[in-house]
Amino acid sequence: MKSLIRKPYSKYYRALIEVGFIIFLFYSNLLMGEYDRSGNAQRKGFLWALHDVVTSGNFLIGVIAAMIGYVVFEFLRKKI
Repeated sequence: MKSLIRKPYSKYYRALIEVGFIIFLFYSNLLMGEYDRSGNAQRKGFLWALHDVVTSGNFLIGVIAAMIGYVVFEFLRKKI
């Protein structure tokens, strides 16, 4: 059966998926923190929490953390 993803690009697709997943985990962690005991989202609602979490600063932190995480996991994948 022929693969839907061409072989030369498969490593780029895998990197994009892994970085995207790390960013998803980062944002879900931030959103869960808004609903913690000390968070304001319990009083102000979900849309307020999204507006508070989705900022350019958080996106930059998420992308940098995701790239670092990807490099570390690739290093460990090749090492082990």
